[in-house]
Amino acid sequence: MIVILTADIINSRKVVSKKWMDDLKTLFQPFGKSPNDWEIYRGDEFQMEIKNPEDAFLIAFQIKAFFRSIHLDVRISLGFGDKTYKARKITESNGSAFIRSGELFETLKKQKLNLAVNSGNEAFDEELNLMLKLSLSFMDNWLQQSAEFVLVAIQNPTLSQEEIGVKLGINQAAVSRRQKRSNYELVQQLEQYFRKKVQTLEA
Repeated sequence: MIVILTADIINSRKVVSKKWMDDLKTLFQPFGKSPNDWEIYRGDEFQMEIKNPEDAFLIAFQIKAFFRSIHLDVRISLGFGDKTYKARKITESNGSAFIRSGELFETLKKQKLNLAVNSGNEAFDEELNLMLKLSLSFMDNWLQQSAEFVLVAIQNPTLSQEEIGVKLGINQAAVSRRQKRSNYELVQQLEQYFRKKVQTLEA
């Protein structure tokens, strides 16, 4: 089983793409190579294959935090399933994961949702999407400083608050305030719970 992440940048014209495109590509580098594993197309849409389904929320939250840190936002669908056809470009490959991701993505704008899952398992999807909807009530409102903290914290899980402060150029007390404002502990709990639930889905 794999996960296909399909996304578009909300109000992308608000910020000149030159200002974020290189940084986005750098963010994606650990997740594989373009255009085989991920591809940015039409200027503000992208697709990515997540080979380990357990990593899906962690990657989605990183992408969310990246865009919130530059005063933008992103709409993401996560489709779980298989890949039955592999093309040179991920956007030309196919399988149930692609179909589920695409079908869900088409409904997100109408649902006014910025992150959701489609696994084909109704009980799994209902539970995780409710949790995501509740979490988006604060993630959609991350301010730049909170989002910057979340991004650094996810990418450097072993760092202390003091060490994160060095990276952000702020003191430990300021790091602590950002951590609280971002509800980062809840983000971590949701991510860990998702990892356990995915194992039951694979079974």
